[in-house]
Amino acid sequence: MFRRLLHLLFGLLLLSATALAEQRFPPPDFESGYQLPTPTTPAPRAGLMQYADVVVLLSALALALWLVYRTRSRRGITALSLFSLAYFGFYRKGCVCAIGSVQNVALALCDSHYALPVTVLIFFLAPLTVALFAGRAFCAAVCPQGAIQDLVLIKPLKVPAWLETPLGLIPYLFLGAGVCFAATGSGFLICRYDPLVPFFRFNGSELMIGLGVAFLLAGLFVGRPYCRFLCPYGALLRLATLAAKWRVRVTPDTCTQCALCQHSCPFGAMREPTGMQKREPLKTSRLRLATFLLLLPVLVGLGAWGGSQLATPASKFNRTVKLAGRYVRSLTTPDRFPMELQRVEANPGPVLAKAEEIRQQFLLGATLFGGWVGLVFGVKFISLCLRRNRTDFEPDPGTCFACARCFETCPSERIRRGWIPAELETARSKE
Repeated sequence: MFRRLLHLLFGLLLLSATALAEQRFPPPDFESGYQLPTPTTPAPRAGLMQYADVVVLLSALALALWLVYRTRSRRGITALSLFSLAYFGFYRKGCVCAIGSVQNVALALCDSHYALPVTVLIFFLAPLTVALFAGRAFCAAVCPQGAIQDLVLIKPLKVPAWLETPLGLIPYLFLGAGVCFAATGSGFLICRYDPLVPFFRFNGSELMIGLGVAFLLAGLFVGRPYCRFLCPYGALLRLATLAAKWRVRVTPDTCTQCALCQHSCPFGAMREPTGMQKREPLKTSRLRLATFLLLLPVLVGLGAWGGSQLATPASKFNRTVKLAGRYVRSLTTPDRFPMELQRVEANPGPVLAKAEEIRQQFLLGATLFGGWVGLVFGVKFISLCLRRNRTDFEPDPGTCFACARCFETCPSERIRRGWIPAELETARSKE
C-alpha cells in the first residue's frame, strides 16, 4: 500500500518538473526614489525553492502515513506536527497551502487566461490523493492550521450533537462560496478569511486577528474548532475519505469495548458499537429516510433559486462590476472620486461589457452555489437516517484526524507494545 502511495505522490513531483521556469518580469526600477510598498502577503518562491516545498510536503505525507499505519506513534505524529507548524506555518507563512489551493484550481478551470502553478496543483492534489487511499494523514501532522490548534488544546470538552451537526455544515458552505468567488475572479475568500494565517505572518486586519484569537481560545477546550467547523479543504478531505480502502483502526486485534478510545478522542470521531446505541424502530427510520430522499431535489431546487436571487448583490463585490456601476451612476449623479473613473470614461464599452459578462458568471455560480447548499443539507438529513452496523469502537473515517491519541489508550495496543505486563495479558485471555 505505502509503496504505491509513494510512487503516486512522487510521480506528481516528477511531472511538475516540466513546468519549471524563471521569473521573467522583475519589479520596475523607479528613478524618483519611489519605495515599493511592503506586501501584506508573502511573495511567491522563485525557481527551485517552490519545488523544495513540494518535496517537503510529499515527504511529510509519506512520513505521516508511516507513523499512523506502521508505528502507530502519537509521539511521532506530534513531532511531525511541530515540524509542519514551523515550516509550512511560520517559515512559509501559510502560503502556499492546500487549503487555499482550492481557489486557484477553481479560477484556472473557469479562466483560460490564468495559468495554474504546478506546485499549487500538487498541494491541492497530494493530500486528496492520500485521503482517497488512506484517510486524513494531511490533517494528522502536515497541516499547520491543525498543528497550532493541537498545540493549545489542554482540556477537551465534548461538543453536543445538536450543536456539532449544524456547525459541521459550515465548511461545505464556505467551500462553495470560496469556489464561486474564485471562479468569477472576484477574490480568494478562503485566504482572506482564514483566521489562523495572521499568526503565521504576524500581521493582518483587526477583525481576522480577533477571530483567530477566538478560535485559539476555543481550541483550549474544543478539539480543532477551525478544522471541524470552518476549514473548506477539510470538507473535501472528508468526502474523499468515504472511498478510502485503508482506515484508522484503534485496536490491533480484539476490541474489549472498554470505551477508553472514545474518551481519549477530542474530536468526537469515535463511534460506539451498534448494540450500545439507542435506536428508533426500523419502520420509523425508513419512513424518515424516504421522506428526505423525496425532499432532496426540492431542497436543491429551492437552494438554486435562492442563490440566483443573490447573484446581483454578490456580483458587486467584483471590482470591475463595482467600477461599471459607479460609472453608470456618475452619468446622473456626480461621483465622489471622479479621478478613478477617467479610464472608464475614455472607453466605457469594454468595461461595461466585461461587467455584464461577470454578472452572468455570478448568476451561474450563485445558482450552482445555492443548489450546492440545498444538496449539503439534504445529504446531511439523509445521512442521519442511515443505520450503520458496528461490532467494535471505530473512528468515523470522515471526522477522524488520524492523530493517534486513541492508539495509546487501547489496552490491546498497550499489551502489544509491552507496556502492560504479560501476566495481565494472560489474565485477560482467560476472561
